[in-house]
Parts: sequence; structure tokens; C-alpha cells
Amino acid sequence: GSTDREVMQMAHNRMQVLLDQAWAGRAPGLPLRSPYDALILASLVEKETALDRERPRVAGVFIRRLQAGMKLQTDPSVIYGLGEEFNGDLTRRQLLRDSPFNTYTRTGLPPTPIALPGESSILAAVHPDDSDALYFVASPERDGSHVFSATLREHNAAVKRYLDAQRETAK
Repeated sequence: GSTDREVMQMAHNRMQVLLDQAWAGRAPGLPLRSPYDALILASLVEKETALDRERPRVAGVFIRRLQAGMKLQTDPSVIYGLGEEFNGDLTRRQLLRDSPFNTYTRTGLPPTPIALPGESSILAAVHPDDSDALYFVASPERDGSHVFSATLREHNAAVKRYLDAQRETAK
């Protein structure tokens, strides 16, 4: 018997409680200034992987990139910024066009969340893994997982394997 507005308010209240608790227990030394920054990061993590086990790894990549002053280069943020212009195919031209949500042209977090993150994404944002990975790309296994790499050379090799698998599937 709840209205849609009531359901949305309940979801927002629950998320706010979870975010406040997560922020209070966050890992030390994160390059995040506020719970809102954690929410933005969690939204990127939410959109990058559907696998809960990968969320801390994805968050770790983003945290290390923020700490190093690197661009986040996350497609979901660019897609969000494109809005209705996005037709399912992200082009090089779109990746190069500057906007507040284009993490290929700007450093730092986008200005707002791009999705409603779940609990596992919020927790990952404030408790990222501490590996040395700076890159990730979809796995050629096509199982929703990713290949994480510490160096650009490793990442480029993983991208090549992914593209080769895509070409093989297209045959």
C-alpha cells in the first residue's frame, strides 16, 4: 500500500544510514573528502561490475588512480553524461568530448553519482582492496568478470586477449 514516493523515501533513508555507517568505519587514508564522494565512487563501482567479489578490486583501482592523479577512465560515467544520446555503442569521439562526467578528459570524481549503489558497492568504496592493480578490462571469458593489471603493458595484453575473443565470437 505504499506510494512510489514513500518507497523512494524509504530507499533513500536506508541508503543514507548505510552510507553514514560505512563512512564512519572507512579505511584510513582514502582520497575522499566526504560521504558524498564515497557515494559517487560507489556508484561507479556499481556500474562497473555486477560481481560482488570484484567490487573491492574495482574500488581499489579507482582509489589508486585518484591518489596518483590519474584519470578514472570509466565508461559508465561517460555513458551517464551522454544521456539519451547513448545508443549502446560508445564511440572514440564520445570518449574524447569533454563533459563533467567524462572521466577520460577530466581527473577526479564526476560531480554526482551515476547510479544508486548497493550495499556491497558502498562498502567497497570505503574498504577498497590494497593490491597494485591500476587497470581492468572485461574478461574474455564473457562471465561478467574482469582482468586486473598493475602495469599498462599487462593491461594492453589483457585488452588484446579480450578483443581477440570478441573477434573469434563474431566469426
